[in-house]
Amino acid sequence: MRGPGTWWRGKSTPAKVETYTRGSFHFFAVMEVAGAGVPLIGQVGGAPSAWLLLLVCAHAAICVLTVSRAVDWLRGRRAQPLRLMCALGAATAVVAVTALAVAEYGSTDDGADSAAGSVFGVTMIFGVGIIALGVRRRRHVYAVVAGFAAGTAIVVLAITRSPLGALGTALIVLASSGFLAFTAVFSVWLLKAVYELDEARETRARLAVAEERLRFGRDLHDVMGRNLAVIALKSELAVQLARRGRPEAVEQMIEVQRIAQESQREVRDVVRGYREADLGVELAGAQGVLTAAGIECQVTGEAAGLPAEVQSALAWVVREATTNVLRHGDAERCAVGVRVREGRVVLTVENDGAAAASDESEVSGGADAGRRGGSGLAGLRERLAAVDGTLEAGRAREGVFRLVAQVPLAGAGVPEAAV
Repeated sequence: MRGPGTWWRGKSTPAKVETYTRGSFHFFAVMEVAGAGVPLIGQVGGAPSAWLLLLVCAHAAICVLTVSRAVDWLRGRRAQPLRLMCALGAATAVVAVTALAVAEYGSTDDGADSAAGSVFGVTMIFGVGIIALGVRRRRHVYAVVAGFAAGTAIVVLAITRSPLGALGTALIVLASSGFLAFTAVFSVWLLKAVYELDEARETRARLAVAEERLRFGRDLHDVMGRNLAVIALKSELAVQLARRGRPEAVEQMIEVQRIAQESQREVRDVVRGYREADLGVELAGAQGVLTAAGIECQVTGEAAGLPAEVQSALAWVVREATTNVLRHGDAERCAVGVRVREGRVVLTVENDGAAAASDESEVSGGADAGRRGGSGLAGLRERLAAVDGTLEAGRAREGVFRLVAQVPLAGAGVPEAAV
């Protein structure tokens, strides 16, 4: 069997705050009956006490129902309980006026007057405070408190004919009911804040998942894009060689098989989150792949000695740039250079296949840029931004497209090298 402790521990923090808020205001009704209603039996006596106790119990029941409906409204589960709040206001006025009448025209015993006065004060304070739970705007809460205080002054003045007594009673009601109304407003604010923080935490978790999915998709594109382009190129070459009966077709298909197996390994590494791109490997791979595709490729500069995070960021730039040259350009020559200048590592990729493409599409995917929305360029900038790097891409001169990535060494102490 589940005990009370298990029931409480099973609730979320917002649910606990909501339960505490409900319980606190429900307890006011218990306090009203026990503290103001029950003493009427022994101190007032007779039919007036019975009727007044019945009114107090009815008022407490309406308070309990109003608290439940108001909190449900705050949570968006039901409409604002306007009718119930009006009924509570009317019940509060009826009980208060009846208590004043009993105190003024009932028994002359001081105990009876005190008990009736307690009913009047408790009913007014709790009634106004609970009504404030269902009021949306702060100025409306002020209006409710001020209205009941003014009404108290008018009723007391009409019954007792004492302006001083009416003013004193109104000020007491104003201060006491105002304090409980402030408590209600603060409880509403706290409840909303807790739920909003919980929703913000859930939203942050969903955004983190979405960001990780985007990162994974980008990594998968970077890993597979170049290899698939090479596989397609070599497969087409193998078909042409096979049609001519050339034995080199077998070698090309063996190379396709090797690249496919390497792609499988790289995809597994990306899925596991263990893959760290290496700039030296990517430079050598880019030169080999572009040369195999019939594009003259010149690589200058060395990656040795650069920080691992710098190499990783620039390696993805080399991979993406190589993929785009293969897939979308009509290049004959490509130059890749790495150098350290003024405390920054500068990677330059330049090719002469930009005659028929726009600046943005050449780095983002040529003819496919419109469909992809420039995801290649955006992905590279995101990667470089993680290491405070920058990316510039555009036409260097007629028919030549240049991509320049710069990453600060941040005090890595790497000596400058010219290319």
